[in-house]
Amino acid sequence: MQSGTWQPSWPVDVARTLGPLRHGGRDPSFRRDADGVWWRTTTTPEGPATVAVRVDREGVHHAAWGPGSDWVMGTVPGWLGAEDDRSDFRPTDPIVARLDSRFPGLRLGRTNRIWDTLVAAIIEQKVTSVEAHLAWRSLLLTAGSPAPGPVGERMRVVPTPEALLELTDWQWHRIGLDGQRRRSLRAAATVAQRLEAGLGLSPQDAASRLQVVPGIGIWTAAETLQRAIGDQDAVSVGDYHVPSLVGWALIGERVDDERMLELLEPFRPHRQRVVRLIECGAPRPPRRGPRSPIRSYRSI
Repeated sequence: MQSGTWQPSWPVDVARTLGPLRHGGRDPSFRRDADGVWWRTTTTPEGPATVAVRVDREGVHHAAWGPGSDWVMGTVPGWLGAEDDRSDFRPTDPIVARLDSRFPGLRLGRTNRIWDTLVAAIIEQKVTSVEAHLAWRSLLLTAGSPAPGPVGERMRVVPTPEALLELTDWQWHRIGLDGQRRRSLRAAATVAQRLEAGLGLSPQDAASRLQVVPGIGIWTAAETLQRAIGDQDAVSVGDYHVPSLVGWALIGERVDDERMLELLEPFRPHRQRVVRLIECGAPRPPRRGPRSPIRSYRSI
């Protein structure tokens, strides 16, 4: 086990900063225990790792277990926003300014792992959150390894590219993923090591590299880089919910992607930061119409 304490200069908001890394209430790779400790598993270049984070008056205490513990200890402050430069973010829009003052501990985290976030983003393509969370959980329980450290079998690590490529058609079927997402995951797994090199590129170049992989478009690349490199300007164009959230918060009406980008343009290069603030605290537009049905690919 490796452990350390980090003392940030702002009040860390663990729940909201790490929130985008959680995929449903039963995510096997993420949990918060009754003692207020946040647990997350991850792959690393040196093997799997489990991380525990606890915040008190003395700072952010973090510990790691597993073959990747040495590597991951250096990334934990980044998870919580240590590399998030918001020095030039001074919103003049009263709604955004109010949200920013309401959530002083919200930062955009950086995991320094493209693979883990890319797998989740591919699974979430063009399906409801419920469907995506079920498939994510099933994939980790089927092909992921038990978490190193004290949580053991209670948590799982994202399957490695090698483990994912070994899945049979029958296992994919049981996990509940349609053919298009299976093919995208397999294509990403074959070039996973080269994709990790995108961590050292500019956000624009990293997005271009991701989109060379069949099945990865602008939405998937944005969702991945928001988490992997903490891209503060990446907007999830093509998302079912985000345009409505942004439009309702800023002008009181639902909008499409084009209008959303117009509304966010004045906030460049902090468009994703504004989206996160809106997601965390702005009023939701009223629901209308039937909800999208939850499909099961296990019976197809």
